[in-house]
Amino acid sequence: MNTDAPWPDLNEARARVLEIQVKLHQWATGSPGRRFDDLFNLVCDPAFLTVGWDRVRGNRGARTAGVDGVRPRSIDRRGERFLRGLRDDLKARRFRPLPVRERMIPKASGKQRRLGIPTAADRVVQASVKLVLEPIFEADFHPCSYGFRPKRRAQDAIEEIRHFTARSYEWIVDGDIASCFDEISHPALIARVRARVADKRVLGLVKAFLIAGILEKDGQIRSTKTGTPQGGILSPLLANIALSVLDEHHAEAWQTTMATAAQRVKRRRAGAPNYRLVRYADDFVILVAGTKQDAQALIDDTASVLATIGLRLSPHKTTVCHIDEGFEFLGFRIQRQIKPGSNKAFVYTWPCKRALAQITAKIKTISKQGTSNPLHVLLAQINLALRGWTVYFRHGASSRTFDYLRHYSFWRILGWLRRKHKHAAWKTIRRHYLNRGWPHDEKVELFNPSSVAITRYRYRGTKIPNPWTTRTPTTTATG
Repeated sequence: MNTDAPWPDLNEARARVLEIQVKLHQWATGSPGRRFDDLFNLVCDPAFLTVGWDRVRGNRGARTAGVDGVRPRSIDRRGERFLRGLRDDLKARRFRPLPVRERMIPKASGKQRRLGIPTAADRVVQASVKLVLEPIFEADFHPCSYGFRPKRRAQDAIEEIRHFTARSYEWIVDGDIASCFDEISHPALIARVRARVADKRVLGLVKAFLIAGILEKDGQIRSTKTGTPQGGILSPLLANIALSVLDEHHAEAWQTTMATAAQRVKRRRAGAPNYRLVRYADDFVILVAGTKQDAQALIDDTASVLATIGLRLSPHKTTVCHIDEGFEFLGFRIQRQIKPGSNKAFVYTWPCKRALAQITAKIKTISKQGTSNPLHVLLAQINLALRGWTVYFRHGASSRTFDYLRHYSFWRILGWLRRKHKHAAWKTIRRHYLNRGWPHDEKVELFNPSSVAITRYRYRGTKIPNPWTTRTPTTTATG
């Protein structure tokens, strides 16, 4: 492919990238054993670098600098001079990834998660590599995985779980991979990348990003002999490539012995279980139609598969439960219960207590800020949090939770107003800030969670399209 074209604008770049991605995906789908060469020229292609730069500069991380102190937002929006220099370094083999800057963020469990923040140049190259590799590996990925894949959502994974647990897959292995992003074996990962990529220059780039190291808060550089640091654009794709070994293992078992209804009936009559994997990044469950002992036996089987890529299950967090007991996955509580007013049991999904505690804690933190700002500033911040949370959970049985969230946010706002106007009478506050009893200020009204319509998410099964199988009029490249 000719990569010496003049530097394109963003729309031209998106169209070119999408066109090449479609070809790569078609070739990969048509030839499952094909190894792709000459991919490095695509990584250096101005169109791929331009689209990669647009994504780097357009996301929230653009305000954060790596070890070089350069924030992507500080570079001009088009970034042509920056990209030309980066392309020259790549073509001349001068480009070397720098260590990522360590940043610790709190987890819901109280522990901390380590993020690695790459430099602006490293992010752009990672984005370009991802644009090239993703359509190739998407041809090999199985439908049972949903995390960090184009056009796939957490709701797809939740609905697949609900679909199968409502059809006698009543025992659940709730798996937890210990330190997944920190312990992936580099040789095992590179071997899986090499199965599809023959270009040694691209393999060298992937290796260089893996071993770039981490600049810790004390100023020391820690080597990275295993893992792929969270925070990099390329990391989710690499993790999916590594974890696809688990998908392949379960998909092969399903296709060879459980693909048809007759096979599944025969297995159950013989006392053998039927089971199915649902994975979202490093979170997964195995749904089992069988006994508790069958489910427990699958833990050892899964552990042996993960060991091939240097990973292990957490013995304390990997559990087996029955659907009537319920379990939590991706923020949802999934449990079978008797429908009120009937004697029939159904599998329901709703926001778990931990997810509710997180959003209420966020609202509390926002509403505890000082009272110097006007009310509409506070409302805009709370509305942003409420809208995102309710949109995510609107496909579950969330009406009561949304009603509670409405009540909670209302009284947090009123508490803030009473602190802001300590000596004002209640009638004065109500006249100025409550429109028909609901908080508002300068045409900004508190978002009402109860107004969000609850709808059942449609189970899409294996019919989820990707951006390269069906061409559409849009020119948005995906990666």
